[in-house]
Amino acid sequence: MSIPQLPLALRHSPDQRLETYVNAPDGAIAQLRSLASSDEETAGYRDPSGADWVYLAGPAGVGKTHLLLAACAQADIAGRRAAYVPLSAAVGRLREALQSLDTNNDLLALDGIEAIAGRREDEIALFDTHNRARQAGIAVIYASRENPDELKLTLPDLRSRLSQCTRIVLTPLDDDGRAQVLRQRAQRRGLALEEAALEWMLKRMDRDLGGLTQLLDKLDRASLAAQRRITVPFLKRTIDDET
Repeated sequence: MSIPQLPLALRHSPDQRLETYVNAPDGAIAQLRSLASSDEETAGYRDPSGADWVYLAGPAGVGKTHLLLAACAQADIAGRRAAYVPLSAAVGRLREALQSLDTNNDLLALDGIEAIAGRREDEIALFDTHNRARQAGIAVIYASRENPDELKLTLPDLRSRLSQCTRIVLTPLDDDGRAQVLRQRAQRRGLALEEAALEWMLKRMDRDLGGLTQLLDKLDRASLAAQRRITVPFLKRTIDDET
């Protein structure tokens, strides 16, 4: 089984950067940047307990995948090799999926631990990968919707290893935070997004950040095609045209 390859546009998207994440917990971005950028000389001296590795926890839509991809991009900038693995794509075949990743990379970003919880063979495969990566001085960042003690794991040793990681708890953004994200993304695209249109989106549309950013992408394409600013009337017309 081969790991699904990320499109270059996704892996290296300017939206997926550590510095573009909004309202991160204090120290979180610096810690992820340090872990992703560590050189080979320091990699072998990491805390043997795994306490310097990172475990991102939080519900859907808080930006866990954003931070994992951003860490991979940071590693790439530092000249290091990184692999992003969505575990949901490897359920039931995780050992095969992870084979060789912990020897061919400097950073592993493992997304969606909850997907393999309760699947003993997958849990053992992840446990073995964790131990091999630790011995090789490879950095690992985990992400899950649940804290380690909340995961329905059958392997106590895996829970113990995950619990030793530094935990970063992510929380959903409020409307001010969502607005900041959308403004930043619009600015990076050179997109003329009027404040009234932004307020309308936040009040009238699904407030899930993923859905809002997808809508912004659609508006970007429509605005480019029409050579128009994104006003409330243009926003409404674009939405109506797609329904």
